[in-house]
Formats: sequence, C-alpha cells, structure tokens
Amino acid sequence: MKTFRDRVAVITGAASGIGRAIADRCAREGMRVVLADVEAPALAQTEAELTATGADVLAVLTDVSKAGDVGELAQRTLDAYGAVHLLCNNAGVGTGSTAWESTIHDWQWVIGVNLWGVLHGIRTFLPIMLDQGVEGHIVNTASVAGLVSYTHDAAYHATKHAVVALSEKMYYDLALRGARVGVSVLCPGLVNTRIMDGARNRPPELQNERAAIEVTPEMVAAYEAQRKALEAGMSADQVADHTFQAIADGRFYILTHPELTPLIEARMKAIVNGQNPVDLRTVSTS
Repeated sequence: MKTFRDRVAVITGAASGIGRAIADRCAREGMRVVLADVEAPALAQTEAELTATGADVLAVLTDVSKAGDVGELAQRTLDAYGAVHLLCNNAGVGTGSTAWESTIHDWQWVIGVNLWGVLHGIRTFLPIMLDQGVEGHIVNTASVAGLVSYTHDAAYHATKHAVVALSEKMYYDLALRGARVGVSVLCPGLVNTRIMDGARNRPPELQNERAAIEVTPEMVAAYEAQRKALEAGMSADQVADHTFQAIADGRFYILTHPELTPLIEARMKAIVNGQNPVDLRTVSTS
C-alpha cells in the first residue's frame, strides 16, 4: 500500500498507546480515521484532539471481543466513508500469571480481546476490502512475546503467538489469491504505553474475586520492574513510524527492537536443532 491520503483507516484500541500513535500518524498522512476503543472518555478525547487538527475523524465505541460490536464498527465506517483501506487490529490487554495460576476470567478476557478481537476484525473487514478490488492493508498487532516467551503472563504470550501464526496464514492465503490486500504483523518490544493499567477496561463479569489470587512479594516486585521497563521503552510514535514504513514497503514482519533479535534467533535455533526451550535470560542482547 503506497497511497495514504484520502484513504480510510480503521484502528482498534485507538484511544491510547500504539493505537493512538497510529491514529495520529494516519491523520498526518491525510487519511480519514475511524477510531475504535472500549474506553469512552479517552475515545471522546482522542476524537476531539484529532478533529481540532483538521482531521476527518469518526469515533465508534467498540468492544472488539464482541462480533456484533465489530460488525457495527464496519457498518458505521461504510456509512460514513464508503470504504476501508487500512485496518489496524491493535486492541490488546495483558493479565494473569502462569497457565495454571491464571484464572478462567483472566484467560477469557485476554483471549477475547487479543485473539477474538483480531479474528472479528479480519472476518468482518477483510471481505469488504477484497470486494473493493483496490489496494489495502491489514496490520495485526502481536508483540515480540508472539515470537519468544519470557514473561510470567501465559495468556498474553499464547494469544500473541496465535496472532503471529494467524497473520502468517493470512499472508499465504492472500498471496495465493493474488489479492491486492497486504498484511503485516507488528511485534514490538517494550513500548511506553498504559498496557499494565488495562484492568481499567476489564468487564465486570470477568473480574476476579479478591480471594482468587494470592499476591506475593515476588509478584509485586516483578510487576514494578515491568512497569519501570515499559516507562523506559520505545515511544508509541516511533512504533507508528516503523509501522507505516513497513506498510509502504510491503513488509510482513514489523520488528521494532533489533536488540531483541538474538532472543528470536536463540528460540528458532533451539527448535531447528530439536533442543529444549532456551532460558532467554542467558542470551546476550548487547
């Protein structure tokens, strides 16, 4: 996809973090921007701020874990602009612990947003984009956690690995059909966003009972270390710049943190060599 001006972009998770940065970049490129988010106040603020810059913006309150909401998002987009050319399935959350210590509600919430959200976006928007017969692109936000496993959040890793695999399958299927719609998978490392505050948008029916989780000092320490690491991470604007360059180049894998390449290589070598999983803490990234 080479042309952005006057094209229509749909971004989920658009009211904060990477989604907001991509929305800002879309507006600067002269695109018509459809903002989708589950957080109403932040969504309204984002709409107002982008509109104030002169951008053509539509905000749609959307829970991407619900097929009906995503269907409504598509209908609102078509009603307003008649087409969609760029879809960024970006909404994401993270919570929980190991596979067995995370609660059912943890798994349901993370899978609902991170995996079903991407699937709903693909199943709803891709047929529209294919029928248009014009140049288009889809970006699915995964994470470097979709290429390696290194933190305690099993549900987050599982869904991000799934998004990478799903995106790869999309790439092959679209290529086989000679489609004019491309696909990329975004796999950033640490980015300065509010993902660790995602519980603010957790549905009441998927909240954990306080007694369900025993918070240990080790868990608190790990949480604080992760928060500090995120605060020192790459800016969301930089990730948006990487993303747009990849779209223009027709590049599938969007890897924003080259210093993490040794971790990916170590995992891949272990797989090819039939070895047990590598302890990535022992792999040098310097």
